[in-house]
Amino acid sequence: MSPAPKNDISIIGAGPAGLMAAEVLAQRGAGVTVYDAMPSAGRKFLMAGRGGLNLTHSEALPEFLTRYGDAQPLLATAIEAFPPENLRAWSEGLGQPTFIGSSGRVFPTAFKASPLLRAWLRRLDAMGVQLALRHRWTGWNDEGHLLFQTPDGRLVVDARATVLALGGASWPRLGSNGAWVERLAAKGVAISPLRPANCGFTVAWSEIFRDRFEGQPLKGIALSFGPHTVRGEVIITRAGLEGGALYALAARLREAISSSGQATLRMALRPDLAMQDLMVRLSRPRGRQSLSNFLRKAAHLSPAAIGLLQGGGDCIRRAAVVAFVCQSRGIDQRRAGRTQRCRADRARDLDRGRDIIRRARRRLHDPPLARDLRRRRNARLGSADRRLFAAGLVRDRRRGGKRGAEIFRSEVSRGPSRPSLRYGTSG
Repeated sequence: MSPAPKNDISIIGAGPAGLMAAEVLAQRGAGVTVYDAMPSAGRKFLMAGRGGLNLTHSEALPEFLTRYGDAQPLLATAIEAFPPENLRAWSEGLGQPTFIGSSGRVFPTAFKASPLLRAWLRRLDAMGVQLALRHRWTGWNDEGHLLFQTPDGRLVVDARATVLALGGASWPRLGSNGAWVERLAAKGVAISPLRPANCGFTVAWSEIFRDRFEGQPLKGIALSFGPHTVRGEVIITRAGLEGGALYALAARLREAISSSGQATLRMALRPDLAMQDLMVRLSRPRGRQSLSNFLRKAAHLSPAAIGLLQGGGDCIRRAAVVAFVCQSRGIDQRRAGRTQRCRADRARDLDRGRDIIRRARRRLHDPPLARDLRRRRNARLGSADRRLFAAGLVRDRRRGGKRGAEIFRSEVSRGPSRPSLRYGTSG
């Protein structure tokens, strides 16, 4: 195939960045061709739309710029030239009005990416922008021309200017595989190491919690890391957490993990409820209702949030227990009129917990003879170490639904060593 005209501007990458560059250049009268290895344009744009398509944020521009961290000096001029208000106007110009969500993020009213992408591609087509799909860029030849691998074979393009909109390495199956790093490095281009940006983080969930709550959202929460706090929601995944609120802190968490190997993320499940009010609610007697029902009614927590407190993981469970204990003590010290009632309820709950642990340990570790001797003693049939063979053994009778003791006659056999017991069965 013959090379493209020299006055063409070639854009490699048909993602949102490449399409936006094509629109700006076409508005100024340039002839633009967009090349992409995938069979359709905007695939990552459509993937982002599966989560509602968060276009931008509604916060003031000075605060908005701080979200870019160390890259702010490089991007400030471009963002100030095209601020979030302009992006919303651009979307509305394509027939897709936007709205501001409870977290301050901006979404299309349709909550889908496909209507916006179709309208965008129609506009680009009307401007004369050409799309060359299934064209995989492989580098340059010795004359500096672009090389592409196409279904029809090798293609050489002589472009007056080239815009690289190649993406990162986060979605290989959508075209962002980071293969361009070696090609640019071979040309002497300095490249910063690719690192995750909007990413989830792993959490050691318990197996029961993971199987029950995988895919469930935690809405209306506040995440804090150091002095930074973000409102929004996250999704419980099989490996950990991900979501918009977590993405806003991802860079800081990533740096902390890189330097120290770990990071502590604090989560407020009811950030709109004053701590004093929450402490009062959680210190009320819960009577016979389960802890899950008590938390659901008193604190208005979702099942996923309750599961997170009860059995999300060892580190989360320990933090939750410490928080509840500290709050209960504070209430007892300030409200003397309710102290005794609160303490009685708490003591009953602790006794139940201790009994459950004791029974579990006995089932796992006590040999049958030790269990039977203990039951005989508890049934007040005499000391466990006196008149053993004459009194017999006692077993709890629960399989038939009746509570009581059943006497087992034992046969004694004396041999050359110490006596031994053989259990008999009743009836």
